[in-house]
Amino acid sequence: MTSHDNVQAASTLDAALAELDLVDRLRLVEELGGRAVFTTSLGIEDQVITAAIGLSNVAIHVATLETGRLFKETLDLITETEERFDVTITRYHPEQDDIDAYAAKYGLNGFYESVEARHACCHVRKLVPLAKALEGATVWITGLRRSQSGNRAATPFAEYDAERNLIKVNPLADWSLDDINAYVSAEAVPINPLHARGYPSIGCEPCTRAIKPGEPERAGRWWWENDEKRECGLHVPESAIPSLNSSSL
Repeated sequence: MTSHDNVQAASTLDAALAELDLVDRLRLVEELGGRAVFTTSLGIEDQVITAAIGLSNVAIHVATLETGRLFKETLDLITETEERFDVTITRYHPEQDDIDAYAAKYGLNGFYESVEARHACCHVRKLVPLAKALEGATVWITGLRRSQSGNRAATPFAEYDAERNLIKVNPLADWSLDDINAYVSAEAVPINPLHARGYPSIGCEPCTRAIKPGEPERAGRWWWENDEKRECGLHVPESAIPSLNSSSL
């Protein structure tokens, strides 16, 4: 298929997914054929998708990026979730040589010093493992929601990811946090205990803090940076991140 065909296919899928509930959205993805991969950060919305995959027994691979800097609570939740829903969550790790090269250039915690260094760390610990997780995939499923941040307000149910040449599906795009909490309660979904301590969005431990009352959900991510649209690069094209285009490890 050409890029134009893929864009059209994603648009058609986007319209179809809008009319379905969560389980039927996942079943429709399964019916597309090919390899579908859901990448989970073990956050509350991702736990909802993992639960739906396990409870409905759809043929979707579940993967997580084990960056080497995750909270212990997050690591413990991986095993608990596998046991609760009888799913296998495949761990993808960064390469030690890449970590060593990063530390030699920036220092192990150099991400606090500049946006360039932070993006370089995310590249090593997240983007490279993500590429491994998505090898051979035709569909990438994420837990993106429109209400998570202003930068995600226009999140579609499906879109063509030209950089990775696959269809990206966001089955919770229209879900509110109240919808998420209701599902968690109804299905007894295990969630990260850090959520109850003021962490609505949880990433690597050095880069995540609890939010203050009234702050947006993702305000605790890379809190030392001023850009309200800050992202790690998973959900924006690498070509759009100047620091990754102007430097290398």
